[in-house]
Amino acid sequence: MKRNSITKLALMAVFLAAVFTARANAECGDLSKLGLRGNPVHRQAWRGIRAGQMAPLLVSEFEEAGEPIVGFWKVTFTSEGTDGIPDGTVIDSAYAQWHSDGTEIMNSARPPVTQSFCLGVWKRVNGRRYELNHFAISWDPNGNLVGPANIREEVILEEGKERFSGTFTIDQFDQAGNTLAHLTGVLEGKRITVDSPPSIAF
Repeated sequence: MKRNSITKLALMAVFLAAVFTARANAECGDLSKLGLRGNPVHRQAWRGIRAGQMAPLLVSEFEEAGEPIVGFWKVTFTSEGTDGIPDGTVIDSAYAQWHSDGTEIMNSARPPVTQSFCLGVWKRVNGRRYELNHFAISWDPNGNLVGPANIREEVILEEGKERFSGTFTIDQFDQAGNTLAHLTGVLEGKRITVDSPPSIAF
């Protein structure tokens, strides 16, 4: 019995060190990959020139259509109702960007050696309520592949559009699809803008 408890704690420690990950193969700066020759990836709209700007501001079609979740967020994940993890334990303190094309990317606070970037897709359910389906590839601290993790979020954007809150679940699988861990909790996001002070990171 004691050995099982130690094994379970060890697995949870590896999981917490290995969740929220994905390999990313970015080809930055290669515009040929974007399909810009007569077939743009996404239509854009131009907003008028702001004072002090040298050129018009490019704004996404989604933002113009009223998708206020789009933007840059500081997101805190806190355990609630997870076996083996006390309520109130911070699981991750990450940076996330919700894009106008319905995709999302997150930079986790986990060690980069285990890969700290992961990807998701989102949709607006109704009003200010959104759902996110997020996948990651988890590795242990020694560089061994653990398996995929699925992070799901349900969030509600506050009326002022500067914060959101909601719930999350994380399911970690091994490479055969067996569930290794299941986490539940709450999360909150704070919008980051060009005017945000460094204190927003803490």
